[in-house]
Amino acid sequence: MRRLLLALVILALAGCAAGSGRPRLPYDYWYVGIGAPRFMEVWVESVDVIDRRGYAYFDIHGGVVAYNDKTPGWYDGGGKMMPVSNVDLPETLFVRWQSLVEPQTYKLRIDIPQWVRDEMVKPQRAYCSGRKQWRDNQYRFDISIGMAPGGIAKAWVGGPCLSNIEIGRYRAKVDTRGPYEGHSNGRYYRPPTDTAQAYIKQHGIPYESW
Repeated sequence: MRRLLLALVILALAGCAAGSGRPRLPYDYWYVGIGAPRFMEVWVESVDVIDRRGYAYFDIHGGVVAYNDKTPGWYDGGGKMMPVSNVDLPETLFVRWQSLVEPQTYKLRIDIPQWVRDEMVKPQRAYCSGRKQWRDNQYRFDISIGMAPGGIAKAWVGGPCLSNIEIGRYRAKVDTRGPYEGHSNGRYYRPPTDTAQAYIKQHGIPYESW
């Protein structure tokens, strides 16, 4: 009986070790991108992920975002990219950010549909305009998140040489604790830049554009 119990414990530990190992993906890592409309300045406090194995990873991305070249509307994905290594495909993403132009702090949960994970491991043939050639085995391994005033966010899946596909549009919740989970006495990362303030003073914040 002791030997049987010991064998079961060893098998359980082996299963945990296998589950926490390097995920089996056709690439070494996937990416998370963060962005916002131009002048609508954002500071991302954290991006966390739960992968499809159920493992949680914290602060996989954050900080300054990339901005598109026009304020109304959105770019169609992309942004400031960060590789995510040794993490399986995403099940859920959690984003917490400061909208500096309002100012306001938002938090958002994005549940990633199964079709997105299927898309991320589907090899495709694509034309790469930069290299001016067709290439095989191209993958959509980027998940990009765009954030706008009012707590509106969008997410896309895309990849090199491949178009971005919109995953969804979301409305985040206001985090009543304020910036940095209430640990900064209400102080945001910084005020908007002079350029952003000048634009907003002249045009306002186009909430209806998103």
